Amino acid sequence: MMNMLGAINFSPVLEPVTEVLNAILWPLIALIGTIGTIYCVVLGVKLAKSDEAGSREKAKKDLIGAIIGFVSIFVLILGLKILMPILQDWVSSQVVA
Repeated sequence: MMNMLGAINFSPVLEPVTEVLNAILWPLIALIGTIGTIYCVVLGVKLAKSDEAGSREKAKKDLIGAIIGFVSIFVLILGLKILMPILQDWVSSQVVA
C-alpha cells in the first residue's frame, strides 16, 4: 500500500491550496496586527479613563486578555507562513517519481 501512495502525484491538489494560503497569509498578518493594535489602544484608553477600582480591574483584565490573544494569533499565523515551504518540501520528498 505504501508503494501505491508513493506513486500518486499530489501536485495538482497541493499547488492551488498552497497558492491560496500564500496569498492569504500576509494580508491576514497585516489585518490581525491592525485590528489587534486598534483594539488594544481602545482598551488602554478605557483603562486610563476608568475611575472605579472594579471597572479599572475589568479593563486591565480585558487588555491583558486581548494582548495575549492577538499575540497568540499573530505568532500562529506567522509560524504557518514560515512552515509552509518546509511542509511543501516534505510533501514533495514523500512523492516517489
